[in-house]
Amino acid sequence: MDHSGHGMTMDLPPFTLGRGLAWSADPFFLVACLLALALYGWGVVRLARRGDAWPVGRTVAFVTGVLSIGLVMCTALNDYGMVMFSVHMVQHMIISMVSPILLLLGAPVTLALRALPPAAVRGSKGPRELLLMLLHSRYMRVVTHPLFTIPMFIASLYALYFTPLFDFLMGSAVGHAAMMVHFLAVGLVFFWPIMGVDPGPHRPGHLMRMLELFAGMPFHAFFGIALMMASTPMVTTFQDPPASLGVDALSDQNAAGGIAWAFSEVPSVLVLIALLFQWYASDQRQARRKDRAADRDGDKELEAYNAYLASLNARGS
Repeated sequence: MDHSGHGMTMDLPPFTLGRGLAWSADPFFLVACLLALALYGWGVVRLARRGDAWPVGRTVAFVTGVLSIGLVMCTALNDYGMVMFSVHMVQHMIISMVSPILLLLGAPVTLALRALPPAAVRGSKGPRELLLMLLHSRYMRVVTHPLFTIPMFIASLYALYFTPLFDFLMGSAVGHAAMMVHFLAVGLVFFWPIMGVDPGPHRPGHLMRMLELFAGMPFHAFFGIALMMASTPMVTTFQDPPASLGVDALSDQNAAGGIAWAFSEVPSVLVLIALLFQWYASDQRQARRKDRAADRDGDKELEAYNAYLASLNARGS
């Protein structure tokens, strides 16, 4: 592998699905994925031993989210992503828009709050208390606020790919891994308030969540269109792909733009469906609470309304 100012050159065979998914793990992401699965599994087992149920769907969503990160960072896709713009864009879109949604649907914060034991000494701070402090901190209020998350979500595209910073980060495996961590973190803080599964500093209503979602997505589409319409390679790292791949740099860039454009639509639809289900479930819960309240007080609200109508009728008479 040769690192230079003009990108990285690698002696890679032509990309095929069978060979492309060979074992080529990024050490950081491999350890992080295994640790995430172990901690989540510990939480689920702890709740089960206590007799508390944890939804299977949440576990499936979280595990799938972790595996999606492993797919793009712990297979040969990661190697090809260093020299092919299109493969890199698949990595970027999955780790910033698909993986965060799946991880958040797994409600890891809720699981941690339920599984972590309280501090042994009253007034002291254990892991659960520290997590609660972080959730209510000024830092979390800032990084999950739409005025921060939406610009950061957009800047991660334009300010990174169209400046020398991208080529600098792509000059080393460490820089590339740091970039992917950034993409994952930005995706998590962007979708966290929108998904509304875990508790957080911002709990906007369902309509506001939809507005936040659609405020950021069009910029992904514009970014993809800009790449597709470009007549010259726009990123130095990918302007000279290895000859062994038989890839034309401009065609590869056009493919990367198409991938970015497509991914601006798919996660939007998935999140929108999830929001509609949450909205419906919230309305159902509210209706059930009102029914229970009516059963407890003997439907006093209805009786009061009937009495009001009777008083109006008496006045009319």
